[in-house]
Amino acid sequence: MRDKRDIGPAIAALAGRQGGIVAIAQLLDAGLTRCAVARQVAGGRLHPVHHGVYAVGHRNLSTVGRRWSAVMAYAPDGVLSDRSSASAWGIVPVGGKLEVTVRPAGRRRRDGIVLHRRQLQTDELTRLHGLPITTPARTLLDLAATLTTKRLSTAISRAEQHRLLDFDDLHRLLARHPRRPGTPALRTVLASYSGPRDTHSALEELIAELDLAPPQHNVLIHGAVRDFAWPRHRLVVEADSYSWHRSPTALDDDRQRDVTLALAGWRTLRFTHAQVTQRPAYVTTAIRAALAS
Repeated sequence: MRDKRDIGPAIAALAGRQGGIVAIAQLLDAGLTRCAVARQVAGGRLHPVHHGVYAVGHRNLSTVGRRWSAVMAYAPDGVLSDRSSASAWGIVPVGGKLEVTVRPAGRRRRDGIVLHRRQLQTDELTRLHGLPITTPARTLLDLAATLTTKRLSTAISRAEQHRLLDFDDLHRLLARHPRRPGTPALRTVLASYSGPRDTHSALEELIAELDLAPPQHNVLIHGAVRDFAWPRHRLVVEADSYSWHRSPTALDDDRQRDVTLALAGWRTLRFTHAQVTQRPAYVTTAIRAALAS
């Protein structure tokens, strides 16, 4: 058994990494006996939250502490999921009961926790600051079963803004779980995230209809290939897109290239697939104005 003088600091350090929460298995690993744990509880140094799960020092749990307590209540296979996972990732606001996913085998339900029984694949699981949790993509798949299309679209946008999302992951999950509740809603939302070829083709057709000097296509300017360029006017037009095969850093790379062009005296106009196909007059007016100025 460890030196008793080392037990207190070890537990405090562990709880500090887990929102103030420890589990009975961790306490035993730290060197306490079950009798010693009982004495810690009686002395007000450990406070039971769930069976075998304790808050260290006080009962006032933070949001992070509540998440840890819920997951530890279903250790070793429990993971934060659904709306609770989404709030932890910053995809939806914090609120409601905590949601945890476990394997389909029977587990007792605990007060204050919504339990889901699912078989999750390894690539659908990860850790957030050590906390077992579903990946952003798996979280969105689960959310799709309960959110409206508008709220699901907002959640996907937030995940993308936080650079949490690889659209390839979402499409792999859709292929893996074709009958999962929420799959149709998720497919509907993803349909609006058109790839670059779709946007490029639509924009090319629109530009071709204009009574303007034709642009150069796919031209290399300052180290980057640009979709359309009018060198005499120092104007670049890009077919922007929400592409599921883009890396999380693609947005940064695009904006860095835009800055490089701007410093060299070029202007860049970017248009999305929705703008090109649903608001063509807006696109053509902007291009004409830029070429005329």
